[in-house]
Amino acid sequence: MIAPTLLGHVGAVSGATISVRQFEGVASGIAIIGGRSYRVGQVGSFVRIPQGYHDLYGIIAEVGATATPEAAQNLSSRGERWITVQLVGEIVETAFERGISQYPAINDEVHLVTEDDLAKIYGTAEEGQVVIGRLAGAESIPVHVDLDRLVTRHSAVLGSTGSGKSTTVASLLRAIVRSTDGSSNFPSTRILLLDIHGEYATSLKKIAQVFRVSPADDEKPLFIPYWATDTTEMLGFMMGKLSDPAFAAITDKILSKKLQLAKGGMYDGIDVNSLTFDTPLPFSLKQLWSDLIDPEIKTWNENTQLTSAIEKPGNAEKLVAPVYPLPGPGGAKPFANKTAVLSIRRQLDQMRSRLLDRQYDFMLHPGDWEPTLNDQAKKDLPELLESWLGTDKPISILDLSGIPSGVLHHLVGGILNILYEALFWGREAAEGGRQRPLLVVMEEAHRYLGKDADGPAKAMVQRIVKEGRKFGVGAMIVSQRPSEIDDTILSQCGTFIALRLSNTGDRGKVQSALPDSLSGLMDSLPVLRTGEAIITGEAAKLPIRCRITLPPEGARPSSEDPRVSQAWAKPKAQEDYVSLSGPWRAQNPKWKRGKEGN
Repeated sequence: MIAPTLLGHVGAVSGATISVRQFEGVASGIAIIGGRSYRVGQVGSFVRIPQGYHDLYGIIAEVGATATPEAAQNLSSRGERWITVQLVGEIVETAFERGISQYPAINDEVHLVTEDDLAKIYGTAEEGQVVIGRLAGAESIPVHVDLDRLVTRHSAVLGSTGSGKSTTVASLLRAIVRSTDGSSNFPSTRILLLDIHGEYATSLKKIAQVFRVSPADDEKPLFIPYWATDTTEMLGFMMGKLSDPAFAAITDKILSKKLQLAKGGMYDGIDVNSLTFDTPLPFSLKQLWSDLIDPEIKTWNENTQLTSAIEKPGNAEKLVAPVYPLPGPGGAKPFANKTAVLSIRRQLDQMRSRLLDRQYDFMLHPGDWEPTLNDQAKKDLPELLESWLGTDKPISILDLSGIPSGVLHHLVGGILNILYEALFWGREAAEGGRQRPLLVVMEEAHRYLGKDADGPAKAMVQRIVKEGRKFGVGAMIVSQRPSEIDDTILSQCGTFIALRLSNTGDRGKVQSALPDSLSGLMDSLPVLRTGEAIITGEAAKLPIRCRITLPPEGARPSSEDPRVSQAWAKPKAQEDYVSLSGPWRAQNPKWKRGKEGN
């Protein structure tokens, strides 16, 4: 008796690719088995090849005339229906294993995979597995991903605008933090999300602490102390291009200030013998500016430079330069300064402008982390790291929507530098990366990780994806333009969650980076439904077409399309356009007229 699941017979074997001659008795595109309907020969669906005591499993990659083996193209069998299958794994006894121990033989039977078969592959929830959705072709089968591999081997969530990318990320993070019954499987979860557009505060507010430049009542202010970021990058942002002698002189001044501070014994872990200008110790930018501007404009009453010609002292706190008379003509007094002049007047003007620009206060005037003129700050690195990584909620969202775009590269690089250096050097501590790993989720990654980008953000992410696994720092790259992401970064992502991608270049980038050569499966990327994804790589047992579980209404990212027809169908109401100009000027979308603190 012919089994109802029989699809065809093996006609050719070429490595992990086999060609299947479809059984003549399968006349319809739908088979009814056990009261359930199954599509016959669906690209992306599984097939089973019995091999005695165990079964081989494969994925249909191609169907129809183009799947016909070359050897059969000029024979009478050319008109028959053929299917190309990629072998992916086998079930030995009751456990599914990736890879195969033997190949099928010619004329071996090939069967449709039923939901009972799929349950054998996906139905067992091993330790460290997270349910993120349901199989697209069998909604009763949950889809699990391996949390260990998802974090340590890095991942990428890729999809065109409107494909459900932000919702997928929110759903994935909620699944990690909370199981389906609302309990916490991983109470020590530690995730930090860089939110470029401010989309996630609403959807994750119950499980996340939000940090924002202009915080709401239940949010905390976002501060990134300049002295904890890379000093070279910080000086480049503050002053622009510096000559080598000027850079060396300025960093020598910074090192001298930090060395004097270190000798006071106030800071743990400081060794004066290994101190560098990059050691994260507070120093005053205002005082540094004052120390640098003075020799640039100084004049003397005599050529021997014994008596200063100063007319009015400066004020470092208010960034007011001292007043000196201009050098006299010819050999007349006052005389121009001849020592310690770096010719950086233009750079110092830019530095002062940056310090006075209120839009950079979160970094250059970071609240309690801003040092006084004598380099003392109320709060130190431990308080900063604890506020980001030690919150009582499993997710910390750094909302960067109010950040000037011109400083985004520097800012993201600074944040990642603080996190990685702390977890790298403290990797053996209970709070370190190895004892309590960190997942860093980077939204809109193409904005600062592009091929042509040359900044601290790209350099730090490259370091994380190359070395982070050993120190407990994982990366999740989220982007709508994978073709613009740096090749080194994308190639290090072990797991891909690919939603609908319409652009040919983006699809090609994903396909070339995938560990499984399943071109037929990848060709379905343009026609995936919203919220549907192909998951492949380290964290998935097999490449999966998955329907991502949607978060509940009211807990979704604020990135949904506006309902144009409903909005335009409403009667036109009285309008006040101060509600547009006010938030723009305040650089705060939650600004309200008359509200305190705006």
